[in-house]
Amino acid sequence: MSANMHIDKQVFNANLLEFLDQAPTPFHAVAQLKLALKTKGFQELKLEDPWSLVSGQGYYITRNDSALIAFVYQGDTLHQAGISFVGAHTDSPCLKLKPNPLIYSQGCVQLGVEVYGGALLNPWFDRELSLAGRITYLNSAGQITSCLWDAQAPIACIPSLAIHLDREANKGREVNAQLHLPAVCMQAEDESLDFKDFLQHALAREDIQQILDYELSLYDTQKASYWGWNQEFIASARLDNLVSCYVGLQTLLTAAPESHKTLMLVCMDHEEVGSASCAGAHGPFLAHVLRKLAPEERDYQQMLAASLFISCDNAHAQHPNFADRHDLLHAPQLNQGPVIKFNANQRYATNSETSAVFRWACQQAQVPVQVFSMRSDLACGSTLGPISASEIGVNTLDVGVPQWGMHSIRETMGADDAYYLYQALVSLHQQKVES
Repeated sequence: MSANMHIDKQVFNANLLEFLDQAPTPFHAVAQLKLALKTKGFQELKLEDPWSLVSGQGYYITRNDSALIAFVYQGDTLHQAGISFVGAHTDSPCLKLKPNPLIYSQGCVQLGVEVYGGALLNPWFDRELSLAGRITYLNSAGQITSCLWDAQAPIACIPSLAIHLDREANKGREVNAQLHLPAVCMQAEDESLDFKDFLQHALAREDIQQILDYELSLYDTQKASYWGWNQEFIASARLDNLVSCYVGLQTLLTAAPESHKTLMLVCMDHEEVGSASCAGAHGPFLAHVLRKLAPEERDYQQMLAASLFISCDNAHAQHPNFADRHDLLHAPQLNQGPVIKFNANQRYATNSETSAVFRWACQQAQVPVQVFSMRSDLACGSTLGPISASEIGVNTLDVGVPQWGMHSIRETMGADDAYYLYQALVSLHQQKVES
């Protein structure tokens, strides 16, 4: 496994923007993570196979093509020093195609969609949308297999209704997901079109005998980019939470060669819908991997007792137009560093000891750090942190990059903050910090 030198911020951000553009779905995000790991010499493992691990070597395992666990194994210190986890999720709120997606209305063909997660719906209107995901088919050898597909072109749009036809629109137009979100993709009088035929033609693969099914999502074709008078902001789809996946990857590649602990990146799917799946944090994926690393109960318990799980998920930055939506003493700002998240009701898993470890690492890296606590009269979201803390019983910390517009089709973060988080995590992993 080859080491990753500490990346400078300009290269780090350029690679981040490229990663965001190449990962329109969780399947594509995991494919990009796998490619980066393979390039650095990581080897793929299967849970059903026996493992023969070598200290200092990197490994990765995937589930459902949408979740990934990668680690650099330190066999000599695993049980005593434990594991240093970075957890994130690969999914983001979006519009997913229904099984029978074609809708015919007024000479137009539309794509019927279902809302995935807590999406902010209004920003999806009047965007040039594309389509991507996983397609499962019968190949020429009679085997059922899957491939990833990305149309990589604007093929659909959800047009707004003109204000002339709804004079009250600016006072709060309600979006009905069933009636208002089907996306126009073409004009056609023929109402007997077969969507799977379109997919088979688009794939243009000679080995496809029959397309059996698909998991496809619409996404915004606008690329990730800098904006602002001084280019101090970054805008993109899926900042929540692909930024954390990318930061975790770069941390693993940079910090592992100098860490005394086994470092592990945990990228789960389905966080936005509750994590209750085979590829989600409530599923057994992580526990199965940990049991493979420490089959004996005594070693397993010793390993977890010495471990620290850092749940990385973006935080709400204070909005200049809606400043009162934050507790003013816990109001993170863009470009002011990573955010430690606190919640008395365990919606975040941070405690005084785990937050102290992160604060110390930030001090060592000379990285600013912020805190977030929700207004006491507003409900608080949650993350992988409490799930990991309760499922595997490991000390846990919730941190994240501050952002605006969470769950919009296009979100904004500070151009400095992902790199700040990377520096803090590398510092934490390379120092002999005990939680």
